[in-house]
Amino acid sequence: MECFRIDESGYTGFDLLNPEQRFQGAAAIAIDDDQARRLIQEHFPKLQADELKYRALARRPANHPRLLALLRDLLTQHKCVTYVCDKRFLLLLMFLDYAVEPFYYERGIDFYEDGQNYSLASLLYVTGPTLLGEGALDRLLACFQRAVKEKSPEALADLVEAARASRWRELPEALGPLAQFAAPECLQAIATPGVTTDAALVVLQSLISRMEAMADGPYWVEHDQSKNLLTYHDLLQRFIHHEDAITFRQSEIASITFPLKLQSVTQVDSKTSPAVQLADVMIGATIEEANTLTGQRGGSLDAQRVLALYADHQLIHMLPSIDFEEQKRFRQGTQATQVIDYFAQNFHKP
Repeated sequence: MECFRIDESGYTGFDLLNPEQRFQGAAAIAIDDDQARRLIQEHFPKLQADELKYRALARRPANHPRLLALLRDLLTQHKCVTYVCDKRFLLLLMFLDYAVEPFYYERGIDFYEDGQNYSLASLLYVTGPTLLGEGALDRLLACFQRAVKEKSPEALADLVEAARASRWRELPEALGPLAQFAAPECLQAIATPGVTTDAALVVLQSLISRMEAMADGPYWVEHDQSKNLLTYHDLLQRFIHHEDAITFRQSEIASITFPLKLQSVTQVDSKTSPAVQLADVMIGATIEEANTLTGQRGGSLDAQRVLALYADHQLIHMLPSIDFEEQKRFRQGTQATQVIDYFAQNFHKP
């Protein structure tokens, strides 16, 4: 049975505003340990470390051509996918999901139609820091994140106050439900048990949609024993045991169908799994290049050369875009409302 090895980077739990880790992502590759071991020996024959780690290898300029060559071989010879998201943008999308959309739902308006939520989140991301007043968007997101985590009356009141303290009338479509109405349906959604700002579910949905498309039949997943991946492990188990027959269209290129082809998930020590080490190289390179291209910090490899190695279907990203016509075309006819409701009912922990 085919096996996909996965690894993650940038996981910070509920905190999506961590300034040191702006991006979160994960990579999956269908390769066995023998194949992985041969590739590592071919590209790094003098490797002395216990395991292949992207961050350690990328520090030495002499390794850069070897890393690029390894990535090229992985992307051209094996089934693989990498997902990366801007966590601040994802938090804005979550804000719209829980602090805005319920207000429109109660009034019979499909807030998600043709990806309107992505366009509005992108607009907030780009213009919010100026439009809403100095520091207002940061305060709003910090209060939202805290309210989702604590679910206390005090935290919810602070969130409403943060919305009202901003120049919310500049964008009432997004901030009006809280600032003008303190909409009880929105506050109730935020306070619902199981609702979280942890991005692991979003990351896994994207990875699984591609693994399901790439797999010829039943497959299994193997990942490292790291503490961060325990959350992914638990979610994967819940996905596997979900037996309802249903399909959701998420975008022009993504859909997910239950029951999954995915049969099982196991944890291993990455030191004993060359295949998991290659997943680390893939996601490590992608996160670093995302930081480079957005000016967060300089990377070791040439970001454009790394991106040029990927085919369109091998790289999934959740990043803001103000090309609103393209957003509408890409997400036309998606089932966002149904997906969010279904996953909230079936996969969020109570």
